[in-house]
Amino acid sequence: MITKIVTWLAIYLMIWWVTFFAVLPIGGNVSQHEAGITPEKGHDPGAPAVHNLGKKVKLNSIVAFVIWLIVLILVVFVHVPLPQIPV
Repeated sequence: MITKIVTWLAIYLMIWWVTFFAVLPIGGNVSQHEAGITPEKGHDPGAPAVHNLGKKVKLNSIVAFVIWLIVLILVVFVHVPLPQIPV
């Protein structure tokens, strides 16, 4: 029982990390250079002025949960074995 819980948690975390990099560029703001802000020495001038990381983490968690739920339904109810799910 505990193995199944840990397995599904690990699957969720893998999906979360993959979707995080897909969600990260969503809602990108203008760069510091375009906004007229002089970046500190050593900082990238192309970095966004406001990154909104908290909103992106929340959005990513929702997207990852939906994908995880689809995988869970496929495995538990449709009986598709995990190795046969196309990636």
